[in-house]
Amino acid sequence: MTPVLALRGLSVTFRGAGGRVPALVDVDLEVAAGEMVGLVGGSGAGKSTVARAIAGLERPDSGTIALDGADLATLSRRQQRDRRRQLHLVFQDPYTALPPAMRVRRIVAEPLVIHGLAERDRRVHDALAAVHLPPERYLSRYPHQLSGGERQRVAFARALVTEPRLVLADEPTQMLDASLRAELVDLMEELRSGRGVAVLHITHDLALAQRSCDRLVVLRGGRVVEQGPTHAVLARPAHPYTRALIDAARRLHHTA
Repeated sequence: MTPVLALRGLSVTFRGAGGRVPALVDVDLEVAAGEMVGLVGGSGAGKSTVARAIAGLERPDSGTIALDGADLATLSRRQQRDRRRQLHLVFQDPYTALPPAMRVRRIVAEPLVIHGLAERDRRVHDALAAVHLPPERYLSRYPHQLSGGERQRVAFARALVTEPRLVLADEPTQMLDASLRAELVDLMEELRSGRGVAVLHITHDLALAQRSCDRLVVLRGGRVVEQGPTHAVLARPAHPYTRALIDAARRLHHTA
């Protein structure tokens, strides 16, 4: 079966005053329909760059990004736009990701307006219901009237409103406390299993990844050093960097 997302040899280079800095080097990964893949690694590993490249916010130097088997680089601009309508990026900070002057109704409907999609009221209501925010209570609220967890649920509703095939969740729980992190991971699990959405969950939290992800891809210095089924990677890590991440997570758990 063709995966929803397939990266092959993806490389991205940043250019600055100090010269060229490789951000990603020959990254390969796949995410199938109804699968949640965890992209894990320390700060600066390149995790967010992967998401930004998939979303079209960073230009790759080489490699391919394929959505449902179609290499985006070979498509026209209009075809790329149509394909990228099938994915949505959820950012990590719920306090800056939502426009403060917009009500929830308009925030969630914004992708529908951008892509010229109809049945906006129905889609907005369905998306809010899917993330367990009763529409009648939340449609008229502004972001400052929401908690951090509610803001991230609105962000996920906005992601779901176009009925995407792929959600890129870039550290969506980082700014939340422990109980809200667990709730949001449960929500992503519902989207994966109930709607068949492919989810790339970018995280540094191995405990959350273990709880929710089918497979793990370990990134270090912009390179994939290990990937496989979550239970296998965590139980029998093959790379020293993976073992170091696991040891650090255990120490953090014992001191918490």
